[in-house]
Amino acid sequence: MKRPAMPLPSPLLQRATAGMSPDVVDRPRVSDTQLYLDGVSVSFDGFKAINNLALMVAPGELRTIIGPNGAGKTTMMDIITGKTKPDSGEVMFAGRVDLTRLDEVEIANLGIGRKFQKPTVFENLTVFENFELALKSARGAWKTLLGRLNSEALDRIAWALHTVGLEARIRDFAGSLSHGQKQWLEIGMLLVQDTQLILLDEPVAGMTDAETRQTAELILTLKGERTLVVVEHDMEFVRDLGARVTVLHEGSVLSEGTVDHVQNDPRVIEVYLGR
Repeated sequence: MKRPAMPLPSPLLQRATAGMSPDVVDRPRVSDTQLYLDGVSVSFDGFKAINNLALMVAPGELRTIIGPNGAGKTTMMDIITGKTKPDSGEVMFAGRVDLTRLDEVEIANLGIGRKFQKPTVFENLTVFENFELALKSARGAWKTLLGRLNSEALDRIAWALHTVGLEARIRDFAGSLSHGQKQWLEIGMLLVQDTQLILLDEPVAGMTDAETRQTAELILTLKGERTLVVVEHDMEFVRDLGARVTVLHEGSVLSEGTVDHVQNDPRVIEVYLGR
């Protein structure tokens, strides 16, 4: 069940593009991207956590982000989701929406979702109830969903259940799921909200080998249908995804390319991978 791209709510679009000239809103280098960062910097108490960061991710692309602790990976996701405002630079979504003009809730309503390393599901609710709650809390096209779910909403939940492989656990409490299954449930909750850009923070941390393989399969299934940015330290998992890799170091892009390219880059070996 492939969902069409989420239309951007016009009030948010108007606010995010207010005062911008047409060449800025629709410039060619931005218009064909789902996520665009250019010249982004932010400092905390004199420490530059992000330093002139540039990143472009195409619609439907799967991108992996690696780098040592303190490289700026978490801060980058904080900026994209509105938790942190940059001191300078552009942060654009869907080619024309300036995310720096919006708050966290407005950014989420655009179709940008983030899954943290630790699952944040409602353990005292069933798997189905978690999906139902996620769907009812969504905005945009689903803001009128009250009371009983209609057939389209149930179809969406059924599709998400199948996609993340939790159909057999639909009536089980989320607290009874394994660590990996809780991660998949949280990804499924983003899917029912029709999230178009999904940020995954170390999705396989703490997983068994089998769960790690299944997570890679799930992410690859979503590739093309959703835009995914995956921050990860497990290089075997990164290799299994086979996506373009961006290496961050001291808040900037140190290297970018295939897994083989970055693993053989002397700079990446020196600051992150070692010999």
